[in-house]
Amino acid sequence: MSDAIDLTVMYAMHDALRRELAHLERITTAVDRDPRYVLATAAGWQLFQKSLHAHHTAEDDALWPALRHSLAGRPQDLAVLEALEAEHAAIDPVIEAIDARLADPETDPLRLCELTDALATGLAGHLKHEEDAALPLIQRALTAEQWGHFGQVHAQRLAPDAPALLPWLLDGADELTVERLLAALPSPARATCTSQWLPAYTVLDRWSPGTAD
Repeated sequence: MSDAIDLTVMYAMHDALRRELAHLERITTAVDRDPRYVLATAAGWQLFQKSLHAHHTAEDDALWPALRHSLAGRPQDLAVLEALEAEHAAIDPVIEAIDARLADPETDPLRLCELTDALATGLAGHLKHEEDAALPLIQRALTAEQWGHFGQVHAQRLAPDAPALLPWLLDGADELTVERLLAALPSPARATCTSQWLPAYTVLDRWSPGTAD
């Protein structure tokens, strides 16, 4: 196991995605609110999508290719990678179907709930599969340089929405995780995050209707 590869950001992202899936389940099963209106107008749904898209595209573009190269000649391990890539490919169409339903005023709430349940099941299964099978492979097979390149690409994908996505990522994280993620930022960004981004996020009720930009 490589001590040079710090998986903090991966586990932080996975924990944040699971946190949002729990919110999604709560909203779509609530009896006192219309989930169509909540998801269509809540900042939480947008933040979830942006974070997931940034995370998965960084893996697709900078992590899986490097891991595939390192695993050449190891068919069993490559099969794990192919399965993870297939799981990625299966998630996007479900999100697109949810958005299509939200844009249709005649959407059946039951069908929307079925789609969000499929998203939650598929993504939760993928996150566990990645943690159980891929992260050990990453620590055994990747160099620190390859992992560092993925980290740079991952940060670049989050950067356009960093004022919202970084506090989102830190929400509920333990003290050590917060410390490590903030330490990775340039000093000006770390100061801005502490003084501006985090306070603005704290007052955002992201899963309330009407909070989306």
